[in-house]
Amino acid sequence: MQISLSDHFSYKKLLRFVLPTVVMMLVTSVYSIVDGLFVSMIVGKNAFAALNLIMPVLMALGSFGFMIGTGGSALIAKTLGEGDREKANQYFSMLVYVTIAVGVITSIIGFIFMRPLSYALGASELIIDDCVLYGRVMIAANTMFMLQNSFQSFFVTAEKPHMGLYLSLLAGLTNIVLDFLFVYVWKMGILGAALATAISQTIGGLVPFIYFMRKNKSLLQLVKTKVYVGALGKACLNGSSEMLTNISMSLVSILYNFQLIRIAAEDGIAAYGVIMYVNFIFMALFIGYSIGVGPIVGYHYGAGNTSELKSLFKKSMVLTSITSFIMTALGTGLSYPLAKMFVGYDAALTDLTANGLFLYSLSFLLCGFNIFGSAFFTALNNGTVSALISFLRTLVIQVVAVMILPIFLGINGIWLAIVAAEAVTFIVTIILFEMNKHRYQYR
Repeated sequence: MQISLSDHFSYKKLLRFVLPTVVMMLVTSVYSIVDGLFVSMIVGKNAFAALNLIMPVLMALGSFGFMIGTGGSALIAKTLGEGDREKANQYFSMLVYVTIAVGVITSIIGFIFMRPLSYALGASELIIDDCVLYGRVMIAANTMFMLQNSFQSFFVTAEKPHMGLYLSLLAGLTNIVLDFLFVYVWKMGILGAALATAISQTIGGLVPFIYFMRKNKSLLQLVKTKVYVGALGKACLNGSSEMLTNISMSLVSILYNFQLIRIAAEDGIAAYGVIMYVNFIFMALFIGYSIGVGPIVGYHYGAGNTSELKSLFKKSMVLTSITSFIMTALGTGLSYPLAKMFVGYDAALTDLTANGLFLYSLSFLLCGFNIFGSAFFTALNNGTVSALISFLRTLVIQVVAVMILPIFLGINGIWLAIVAAEAVTFIVTIILFEMNKHRYQYR
């Protein structure tokens, strides 16, 4: 049965609508760590360290797609809720074309400066060539990566979340199969891992572009358009929190790597890489739900349906609470088996990773509320509040914590920095919910 943005959402219908997006994010997270798993197990921990050292930069350069997807979806959903489908398609088309232009520019710049950038990140002579090789192959596919990120949100707004899921499954399976062939069978090393991911990202970005170029049965289609400066600015402001989140996470990851290489050398970077991969999978549940529910919130906000906003807010808080407890229990309980899966060939590295993952997993208890809070205000077209939440949790507090806590707690202070950031941000998020409840009438 087709579910429309204008429907009333019970728990069952809400879960049915957001589930494809949650699974899509899970699949994307899983295949994004396949490179690391193959490189770690087949090529070795130095190549694995190189991959994780350059990855934050690649994620930061691709974050424009997240901003356009989430911020643009909020604007488009609101426009659809106001009954102007033609204008919604013009906004959608403009945002896609702008994403392509920015992707091409960043690919050229990133390819040229990849070596000095790798040195600036702290790459040693032991891993510099692997950093440059992996980074240049990946940056060449950056336009497709941006499109893939943006279409994840646009498919939900187009009332075709299952299409996004199917394409993520296709891209994920492609990456896994090619990693097996390139890295394990043909021994292409880190080059094979990069090619596998680049090809899968191309599928994830190009196929949706072709779909929306043709006549289709969704709410959105690529049409002739122009640059709507106001709409572009609004979309960027709406989605600035998501872009800021990704850029901040990349900057903080770079800082983590600097601290870890000082305390634990390349083993510290490898351990952090494993923790980040597990974090990607766990965060996918919260991020997927937030992406899935965002267009519904935006639509009913545009339509002035405050009763549905109240219902969506209450249900989201209940679902986030349940998921947070489950994720924390799983993360702490499975810390050693997950560490062993990635780096079981090195006992000391396994112990280091397991301890770090246990402490890091405590952040799962609160991060879901902060992620939802940021996404909720994005959907309400309040990019300022959304960005504030993201800015606090992903950059400001983490930077302070990761610089100060290791002085007193050693390497454990690095792992607990994220816990401190989520705890402080949670308090701010609750305050912001209370401050804005009468303005938007969601409580």
